[in-house]
Amino acid sequence: MTGTDPDPHGTLDLLADGLIGHMPAYGATHLAMLVLLVVAAVSLVQLVRRTPPAATDRVLRIVGWALLANSTFWTLWGFMPWAWNLDESLPLHFSDALRFLVPLALITRAPWAIVVTWYWGLTLNMQSVLTPDLNYFVWVPLEFSQYWIAHGAGLLAPVVLCWGLGYRPTWRGYGAAYATTLAWAAIAATGNTLTGANYGYLNRAPAGPSILDLLGPWPQYLLVEAVLIAAVWAAMTLPWVLLDRRAGTPPSGRGGLLRRAAPPGRGSAVPGLP
Repeated sequence: MTGTDPDPHGTLDLLADGLIGHMPAYGATHLAMLVLLVVAAVSLVQLVRRTPPAATDRVLRIVGWALLANSTFWTLWGFMPWAWNLDESLPLHFSDALRFLVPLALITRAPWAIVVTWYWGLTLNMQSVLTPDLNYFVWVPLEFSQYWIAHGAGLLAPVVLCWGLGYRPTWRGYGAAYATTLAWAAIAATGNTLTGANYGYLNRAPAGPSILDLLGPWPQYLLVEAVLIAAVWAAMTLPWVLLDRRAGTPPSGRGGLLRRAAPPGRGSAVPGLP
């Protein structure tokens, strides 16, 4: 006997839970994906600014339709007998909703979709990017790629829409996004009550390390998270509001949920939505 753990990686526990593996946070794979996302964000913003608007709109719509088809496929995959898991398969996580909001924002440029995508993608989605909770159940390459397609698109789309195309939220957009968040939390909480699952991490924090660990125990972290989100989103909104007021950029689209200013290299402000 050497005194070492015969199962140092928890393989037996993973198998007992129906898992076939897990991607550790801040391992080589995770760090590589973080670097890739940073490079992609910077590159895409520069590319969009240098590309004619008509060509950009066409490409983003194509990307949006591709993401929508992929999101539909992945949602249906979760209901297949070999992939069904009551704790994972229902599309009730915020990231599940974001899978569909991102393509809708890219395809339609609806103001409500853009503002919700912006706030969710750059905050709620960032928890999954910075502290991933990625378990493998059926096929590692597919589950790995789907995780990063969803969360990568959730990060890159608002970056491109804001810093590449000039869409910026207003206080009305802030309020609409926060109301949408509370509404989706109510839907997820109802699903949790009916199933005993933990969608939206509303019943308990993820098993692995996460940002929620810093906010106290359940249910305290829910209240702290709600207040923190409101404060962070307000801090994200204020600079754009002040900048747009100084520039005289008018609200764009129905409801005044956002403004659109021309990014560097695109000329004067765009008065309306495409």
